[in-house]
Amino acid sequence: MTLAPYIDVIPFATHAAPGTVLIRRGQPALHALHVLSGRIIMGVVEHGQLRHQLGVLDGPCWLESASSLLAMPHVVDAICETEAHLQWVPSAEFRVSAQAVNEPAKSLLFDLAHSQRQQTEVAVSRLAKGADARCAEWLLRHAEPIDTLGALAVTLHERKRLIAAQLGIAPETFSRVLRHLRDMNLISGGGRVLSLINPKALRDLAEA
Repeated sequence: MTLAPYIDVIPFATHAAPGTVLIRRGQPALHALHVLSGRIIMGVVEHGQLRHQLGVLDGPCWLESASSLLAMPHVVDAICETEAHLQWVPSAEFRVSAQAVNEPAKSLLFDLAHSQRQQTEVAVSRLAKGADARCAEWLLRHAEPIDTLGALAVTLHERKRLIAAQLGIAPETFSRVLRHLRDMNLISGGGRVLSLINPKALRDLAEA
């Protein structure tokens, strides 16, 4: 599929041509997009081409709205397969509206958003990254400073088999990758606390 230019600012209501990239992985979710009509492909774009497809959405539907709700960057690419009719609302206004609902509904809404984002992150990582890269990314995402010099460590609050399930790998694979990272002097420690010796190298591995 040939991709049209990315839409940086979408009017309140507009039509988008087939091939238009509506959202990009890693870009801030500035708007919550609502597809009134049209078919949208969710996937992973590499070097200007759709390399992996995660699914297809037919309007009317919200498009990757969890990122807007959680004020996080988009985790997936979205491309028009057909002409689409779209509406948008600034993400800040979208979040204010979500906060205005009653407490039980708000709790459910944000729980669903976190769950949807986590599932999408796992799906994208499975497509685009190997086990080493996924583990490095997970360690960096959960790292916390442990001193004033900026040293980082990760505390494993869950069992390794549960973490492995989040990463879409077998528990033994997770253990093997951790041993490999120790052998490479990227992490140290055992048990529940892992020190990140070389965060830069871990980032390089996560982005590989």
